[in-house]
Amino acid sequence: MRRRAVLSKRVGNLLAVLTGFVAFGVSVVLLWNRLVSWTDLAILSVMYLPAAFGVTVGYHRLFAHRAFETHRPIRLLFAVLGSMAVQGPLLEWVSDHRCHHAHADLEGDPHSPHVGHGGGVTGALKGLWHAHVGWVFRTQGQSDPARYAPDLLQDRGLVAIDRYAGVFVGLTLAIPFGLGYVLTGTTRGAWTALLWGGLVRTFFIHHAAFSVNSICHFFGVRRFDVPDCSRNVSWLALPTLGESWHNNHHAFQRSAAHGLRRWEMDPSAWLIGLLERLGLAWNVVRVPMAQQEPRLLATPRA
Repeated sequence: MRRRAVLSKRVGNLLAVLTGFVAFGVSVVLLWNRLVSWTDLAILSVMYLPAAFGVTVGYHRLFAHRAFETHRPIRLLFAVLGSMAVQGPLLEWVSDHRCHHAHADLEGDPHSPHVGHGGGVTGALKGLWHAHVGWVFRTQGQSDPARYAPDLLQDRGLVAIDRYAGVFVGLTLAIPFGLGYVLTGTTRGAWTALLWGGLVRTFFIHHAAFSVNSICHFFGVRRFDVPDCSRNVSWLALPTLGESWHNNHHAFQRSAAHGLRRWEMDPSAWLIGLLERLGLAWNVVRVPMAQQEPRLLATPRA
């Protein structure tokens, strides 16, 4: 039964990734031929941020690292939004991520580009492929929630959302389809909205997240002395909503802000700060400069 479940999951992951690539290819053709409307692009934009924040603020900073606290309805909402990003159920995502931090760039890390791929240019390319998308077919979902996410297993609401993650994947495609039909009044508008607001949007969210696993463990700048290869990559800050300040994050994993300098754009931290000002978040974890200084490298380096 377990082997069948693993096979079924890998087939599902393959379909999700390939569908994204195909949808992106189709969208490029349509864009080239100007067969895209402002309605399609608006729906893509509107659908992108809630699902992406569901992962960066919800799955990652709230559930995986407990960087802040919030009211239960908001916790459940973030779990639903994260499920709609099509990056896997909550318990699986959090377990894999906590496992990554426990074994960062060592044996046992589910998506390190540096372990077990050989040396030289070929090894580097294999490692980058594995860290970016290859791990989805090999090691995703193998971390035990009972070991890595026992706190979340105690929450019946989160367990239910995890169990019905497939429903929210369907919802993340149904919403843009419905919006397209309502706004254009045509089935063609519904299908193009599904393409852009559903499939292409999912493709963008996937590869923004995958880039943190691959690029941010291979290229960029190291500000803090950490035992892994995490790096800060400034040009990825906006598409990843602040997740690409990855060396900062590995140095201070519970920090609600990954951008630790004023000029380091971190939209996810901005959202948490807004929730705090509205009284919807509290116990927000911050890292004062005095705590950062002992871990600073004398000269930041690549």
